[in-house]
Amino acid sequence: MSRLRTTLTPLECSQRALQWVHKETLTQEETIALNQEVLSNFRDYVNPGFLSYRKSVTSGGDFGAVEWRASGPNTLVDTQGKEYLDCLGGYGIFNVGHRNPTVLAAVESQLSKQPLHSQELLDPMRAMLAKTLAALTPGSLQYSFFSNSGTEAVEAALKLAKAYQAPRGRFTFIATNGAFHGKSLGALSATAKPAFRQPFMPLLPGFHHVPFGDIEAMKQQVALCEKRGDGIAAIILEPIQGEGGVIVPPAHYLPAVRALCDDIGALLILDEVQTGMGRTGKMFACEHYGVQPDILCLAKALGGGVMPIGATVATEAVFSVLFDNPFLHTTTFGGNPLACTAALATINVLLTQNLADRAAQQGAFLLDGLRRLAADYPELIVEARGLGLLQAIEFRENEIGYAFASELFKRGILVAGTLNNAKSVRIEPPLTITHNQCAQVLLQAGEVLKKLRGAQPNDIQLKEYAVG
Repeated sequence: MSRLRTTLTPLECSQRALQWVHKETLTQEETIALNQEVLSNFRDYVNPGFLSYRKSVTSGGDFGAVEWRASGPNTLVDTQGKEYLDCLGGYGIFNVGHRNPTVLAAVESQLSKQPLHSQELLDPMRAMLAKTLAALTPGSLQYSFFSNSGTEAVEAALKLAKAYQAPRGRFTFIATNGAFHGKSLGALSATAKPAFRQPFMPLLPGFHHVPFGDIEAMKQQVALCEKRGDGIAAIILEPIQGEGGVIVPPAHYLPAVRALCDDIGALLILDEVQTGMGRTGKMFACEHYGVQPDILCLAKALGGGVMPIGATVATEAVFSVLFDNPFLHTTTFGGNPLACTAALATINVLLTQNLADRAAQQGAFLLDGLRRLAADYPELIVEARGLGLLQAIEFRENEIGYAFASELFKRGILVAGTLNNAKSVRIEPPLTITHNQCAQVLLQAGEVLKKLRGAQPNDIQLKEYAVG
């Protein structure tokens, strides 16, 4: 297929884009023009495959639903003026809400001084964020490496574990079925979905996967590796599997994995990219279980929904492998002043507004309502599950989940499926969601389920979007 070239010059393209950026409102004609341009640019210059996966394309009218601005901490408005209650939260980005004023003000102040660092002088915000995370994170976690995403945070964790365990002859990793740790080559080796892995095989050697939540399966895999002389460098887990379908393990599981790591000399890497920063009702999900990792991975909500940032936080013993040569693992933009400022402001907001406690309270109310709906519609729903404001409804068929999410979208509520579990629809709003907004979600979900119950099986074919 030949590449479609634009007839505009690069200068004209950039000027046109900046004109849209500086517009506060849109006329009807401008709305139509912008929506047409966005859809055609996605088709011709981003990836046409994205259009078939977006419920916004087929539910947004003739021109699809195109995002315009945040209308409040928990709501979005599209170019046509329709408002949506955000129960997707950017897959866990907007814990402190959209355009949080404290985070925005801090970033704007830093922006007026110096957006990016010189790479040679010591940058103060990185130092201050590292100290703050040492105070915030559990156990003896102390040193931080900053990156730009969750995938990069996981890559750094895997490299740290390899470097630390290499002198000990340990090089094998154990991950779990249903895991999602990212899609770069190292992180993908720990991720478990075949559709993501198979096009890039062979991946990094030395990764084994066992059922999540099954400590006996974990012990059997450890014994097999040890018997072959394949020493375990680290076990990498999400405390709760987010993309796997919001799978909450048995209460004894994480403590048993921690004990197993201690017994065999393996490191425990906890991927809290999605579960961290108050999402589950505590600052970090591992705190529900009293477990302290050797390496902790953070991202998503760490930047407050304003700047992208990832962090890999480790104990002094583990991180010390980078002391002699801190250039063994680096990144140009990781830990930049704007991102670190956003993270510092985000932590401040989370703590001053007690958003983890709020997630626990609102999450309990919302989950109780979803479980009541599951009991009322057993022919449609397997179960509702979650912790804090990381929740999912598992439907009996993919098509039912697609129809449910599509109908909620039409009613102005954003939800989404999960990458590894298409039957599970995720509900992951900002931690600032109000009690009344949670009640509205439950009311609309009940109305949608009532409509789906009345539909004939052949009518539930609304594959307007699919994730993964």
